[in-house]
Amino acid sequence: MEQKNLDKAMDIYAKLMMGEEIKRGSGPNQTLYQEYIDNAEVYEILENMTKRLNLHLYEYNEALYLTAGDGNKTFGYSNEELKRTMGLKNNRELYLTYYIIYQVILCFYKDSGSYQFVESVSPSEVLERTTTAFAKTISKLDVLVSDEIEEHSIKSIAILWDEMPISLTEVNDDTGFRASRGSRSGLVKTTLNFLVNEELLVVANEQYYPTDRMKALIENYFEQYRGRLYELLREDKVED
Repeated sequence: MEQKNLDKAMDIYAKLMMGEEIKRGSGPNQTLYQEYIDNAEVYEILENMTKRLNLHLYEYNEALYLTAGDGNKTFGYSNEELKRTMGLKNNRELYLTYYIIYQVILCFYKDSGSYQFVESVSPSEVLERTTTAFAKTISKLDVLVSDEIEEHSIKSIAILWDEMPISLTEVNDDTGFRASRGSRSGLVKTTLNFLVNEELLVVANEQYYPTDRMKALIENYFEQYRGRLYELLREDKVED
């Protein structure tokens, strides 16, 4: 291993960890992108390094993206941290938020053969999709679930969603009326805003657009580690 290649690999890792862009053709780090693409040793060092740290490094649309792996407590959120960040009260609200995030992903992600993305989604579309998905999943729960624990978990968050009013408003001295987190629309908005803060979505005129970071995660991480919830929510398994 050449020292200069180790140094270049460490530069790439450090800049990504600090949130800097590394992509082709623009910005101060474009030469590092070329090193990753063209230098086999730099590529191998980074792959080994990120694997040992339970991180994933993705190349998408001529840019590099770094994300935490499953269960990474150092670089990812724990459940408690995520509840505090999003202002959630309990685990049921948190798991419901996870369900909404999956629905947001499925709004954009169609299948691994095409990777077609809709341009944007609105909060009302996410709310409607979540309600429809719960109804379809619950109606076929006896076919879809594998054990009583899984059945109880899905029913628990479905009941919470069903108990929530569609919309509430509360007065804020600074901003006037806004959706309350105690409503479906409020929880959807909280979830979407969290994804914006994580640079996975951008918002304009109440429409939410996937960033390249989001697309990179969907086409790589989500495809590889889609998990049991994805299997339950697949449209070909819950369609009427």
